[in-house]
Amino acid sequence: MTLMKTQLIILLVLITVSRPASAQIRATDIVGVWLSEEQDGKVEIYQQGERFFGKLIWGKEMYEQDGVTSKKDVANPDANLAKRPLKDLVILNGFVFEDGQWLEGTIYDPQSGKTYKCEMKLSGDKLHIRGYIGITLFGRTTVWTRTKR
Repeated sequence: MTLMKTQLIILLVLITVSRPASAQIRATDIVGVWLSEEQDGKVEIYQQGERFFGKLIWGKEMYEQDGVTSKKDVANPDANLAKRPLKDLVILNGFVFEDGQWLEGTIYDPQSGKTYKCEMKLSGDKLHIRGYIGITLFGRTTVWTRTKR
């Protein structure tokens, strides 16, 4: 009996320890402020309904020389959208949480005016963001760090 109990305890410990990290990640763990890899921008990620979005709240190149007036989204190919300010511009759109990842979203690059499909994965205080065209193989990953506003 004692051997069986010991084996059962070992089995339970192994099952608990071997759980994937995604089982420990909650959908709202992504909510907060993130500093870009280049440390030249901050994005606030928030939840709206079942989806997640992110808006640009600070950037080194965000303001005109007066330091108050937000620059515009001039690289956007849509003339109407090119007039919108960069401050509070939503650049992460429509992510859903599934199996420890945020999927089905897009990321907008205000420097190029291009939008890419995107997936995000959280690892501690690091957010791995992969923007891509078509399939994830054709993309680039950047790593953002959780920060304060």
